[in-house]
Amino acid sequence: MLVRLIDQTNEVVGRLVSFVAVIFAALIIFDVIMRYVFHAPTRWGFDVTKQLYGFYFIMLGGYALRHKAHVRVDLLVEKMSPRVRRWVEILGYPIFFFPFVWVFLTKSYEFALRSWNQGELTYGSVQLPVYPLKIAMAVAALLLLLQGIAEFIKLLLNTEASDHVA
Repeated sequence: MLVRLIDQTNEVVGRLVSFVAVIFAALIIFDVIMRYVFHAPTRWGFDVTKQLYGFYFIMLGGYALRHKAHVRVDLLVEKMSPRVRRWVEILGYPIFFFPFVWVFLTKSYEFALRSWNQGELTYGSVQLPVYPLKIAMAVAALLLLLQGIAEFIKLLLNTEASDHVA
């Protein structure tokens, strides 16, 4: 039940965040038209699209892990039997994944808290708040950690993620 809840949470977040790509693509098109057709570039376009892309990219980590879309070292394990490959993956989570994600979570939380407390702004011509993006980093790290736990449990129970939410 916990695994299914984590899977569903990252599925919903991934699908919702995917709409951000449409928004930042529309903003880029708008900015290009303003710049080259009307010779009136926006002062905020670049900073806003950069922040939206950062939000989009970072928030999809748990979703990507759920769908096995992360970079993997398949060259090393492709010749192994499924059983050995499974054990390599089981060992990889506590040795590599969980320590990395724990550092990512704790440092991004500290980073977000400091940014929030300082009311951090961008340094461009239009000063935008930075703390929402840094808070998103901490949330994304938490979602990635949770999905890693779900994937680890699936490996331990020797189940496949065949119950993806459609």
